[in-house]
Amino acid sequence: MPGANRHGRGRIGLFLIIAAFVVAADQTSKLWIRTHLALGESLPEAGLLRLTHVQNTGSAFGLFANQAFLLTVVAIVGLIVVLLFYRYLSEHGILGTLALGLVFGGAAGNLIDRLRFGYVTDFIDVRLWPEFYWVRLWPEYHWPTFNVADSAITVGAIALACFVFWAVKKEDDHPFGVRS
Repeated sequence: MPGANRHGRGRIGLFLIIAAFVVAADQTSKLWIRTHLALGESLPEAGLLRLTHVQNTGSAFGLFANQAFLLTVVAIVGLIVVLLFYRYLSEHGILGTLALGLVFGGAAGNLIDRLRFGYVTDFIDVRLWPEFYWVRLWPEYHWPTFNVADSAITVGAIALACFVFWAVKKEDDHPFGVRS
């Protein structure tokens, strides 16, 4: 089918464009943070949302700190798994292609940092229930600092879960593989 080949090339193009965009946005934002903020410095100094320069030697939430080799291997295996998923899911819809492009780009962006520096630059610092200057009614809490790559991985994983749920639901609507 000539149309199927064209769609396959279009989807791989979309996958690569999304992944490249995520890597470019991630690496550009991290470069800006490393060149404009000292380690530990925040901009603004107070508020719900801050840019804070952090070096994360671990994975999500700082787990597995100082395990660069292990985390590098896991990232490479993860990239290979995403490519395998892409091979099998790409023909099923644009949502799967979008999701896998986001996850691949995010994983690649963090892997680049880990290979270059031995850590990942994080900077998006969300604080919940911040301390107000005039009164402190509760302890300050902030979500672990993250970056563009982490955001892409999270959004991609949620989109992938929705895609899989939708695909399973679609199969359930047609028991025994019978299609109308």
